[in-house]
Amino acid sequence: MLEVSHLDPVRHSLAHLLAMAVLKKFPKAQLGIGPVIEHGFYYDFKLPQAIKDEDLPELEATMRGIIAQKLDFTGEDVTVQKAHALFKTQPFKLDLIKEFAKESKQLTIYHTGISTTYNPPAGEQPTTSFTDLCRGGHVKNTSEINPDAFKLDRIAGAYWRGDEKNPQLTRIYGLAFGSRGELEKHIAFLEEVKKRDHKKLGPVLDLFTFSELVGPGLPLWTPKGTLLRDTLDNLVWQLRREKGYERVDIPHITKKDLYETSGHWDKFKDELFRITTREGHQFAMKPMNCPHHTQIYARKQWSYRELPQRYASTTKVYRDEQTGELAGLSRVRAITQDDAHVFCRESHVKDEIRAIWDIVARFYRAVGFEKLAIRLSLHDPAEPGKYLGSPALWKKAEETLRELVREQGADAFEARGEAAFYGPKIDFLAHDSLGREWQVATIQLDMNQPERFDLYCIDEEGKKERVVMIHAAIMGSIERFLSILIEHYAGAFPMWLAPVQAAILPINDKVVGYAEDVKKLLDEKGVRVSLDARNESIGKKIREAELQKIPYLLVIGGREAEARAVAVRARGAGDQGAMPLDDLARMLARELAADIAADK
Repeated sequence: MLEVSHLDPVRHSLAHLLAMAVLKKFPKAQLGIGPVIEHGFYYDFKLPQAIKDEDLPELEATMRGIIAQKLDFTGEDVTVQKAHALFKTQPFKLDLIKEFAKESKQLTIYHTGISTTYNPPAGEQPTTSFTDLCRGGHVKNTSEINPDAFKLDRIAGAYWRGDEKNPQLTRIYGLAFGSRGELEKHIAFLEEVKKRDHKKLGPVLDLFTFSELVGPGLPLWTPKGTLLRDTLDNLVWQLRREKGYERVDIPHITKKDLYETSGHWDKFKDELFRITTREGHQFAMKPMNCPHHTQIYARKQWSYRELPQRYASTTKVYRDEQTGELAGLSRVRAITQDDAHVFCRESHVKDEIRAIWDIVARFYRAVGFEKLAIRLSLHDPAEPGKYLGSPALWKKAEETLRELVREQGADAFEARGEAAFYGPKIDFLAHDSLGREWQVATIQLDMNQPERFDLYCIDEEGKKERVVMIHAAIMGSIERFLSILIEHYAGAFPMWLAPVQAAILPINDKVVGYAEDVKKLLDEKGVRVSLDARNESIGKKIREAELQKIPYLLVIGGREAEARAVAVRARGAGDQGAMPLDDLARMLARELAADIAADK
């Protein structure tokens, strides 16, 4: 049995067995592709009829039956003509063959069991057989596959080659591991992921909603969700203000000329929402903010004594994402960026990036990510067409970031090809409570935009000196960051961040007056508090408040009103008993003060 580190051949082989099982159930199915992915595999099909999750156990059983036959996998190089003959009834395979032939790539096929071109002797029955267009990477024999260590996971839709103009196919996902125990552990992990899914928790917590009338990928934020966003953004701004940043504001549209100058038009023109005015001028909804900020800097001539100039703006950008790629808050069309740009001399770069690094570290400690991994994202010299600027500028920018990372004593790793198209980056990676890794903050060193926009300062000798531009995003996309944060906490935010920090639950109408006094007092102490004065049972009120994951529930009955007290229930700790109102107010104020102090 193969170890987990060598599971790709097993997973690839299982994709073939899945195709065999589907063809047994649907002989006229058309085959797409079946690659290995993290934790398993998938295969795309065009099926003659719909398939449901309930059909997956049947396909699994067929796959296990094939495994039991101990079939060999054998590869073969073939000509284009032979490949056409083998797959003449498979249009998606013919599409791939055409592409490979155009790129002069060697075509290979893999047989599982007896080849479709093999004719058994008279009287001999052929065993199960299947042939697929494939680059290889399989087990030698199906006996190497543990039949208890895989599971067909789910069904989804997918456009052929990821293009919504192409036919939509049925994608069947599978999981595969080295042992049954590892598979069961991963299935349990996936169940926990489902419980924390921000797409489900967000509406339950009343943070955001989507509307068919507004459109997909355009989230609408409720009062609670907006408060959550603003609390996070205010913390970022507080940290930035300490470092000398100034707020600016920019429009949501621009002439295409701005992005032609910056280089974004050539690279991203297919992802832009475009606007044609009544006069025939072409504008675009901004997909990023940096070119706008260059024009704020360019409004006047600057002395070197006035640098650095640090601009910050939390604003929306818009990208025409394909509908099939939208995913809750993780991928949207309206993206809120906490964006900042520094215009400075080269001699300022390291100090400015250190200041941003400090902001990143303090912010992520406050929101519950103590340790951040560091990735130095560099350009790929083998693909110069993907980037702006000269090799000399890239060499200078990348070496500057390397030196800074070393000086910071950071344990960073380099990732070639991950740079922005205008400059290298320091990316910060966080691990959530489930151990998943996410890229969060980023600092980008840009020597190309100042060249393209001719941005300069006047130096000590009265001459023009080219400036450098630093891009800094702390949360990046607030929508995406909140999808991570909601799942990290499973919606149970720390008190300082919770949209509602305490819910007052009167037992009956007779104590509502006292409950209003409690709310007023806590409001004055800075506690975000709600009052549920509905004519509902206290049990129902408690259940609904607990679903909202509110840190404190304050139950008020006749005895509590008479004694000027409240019965306290703490999230995760249950009933805490009755507490005098003044003591409660002091306790909550102290807890908030401690949280705020920790944030700083």
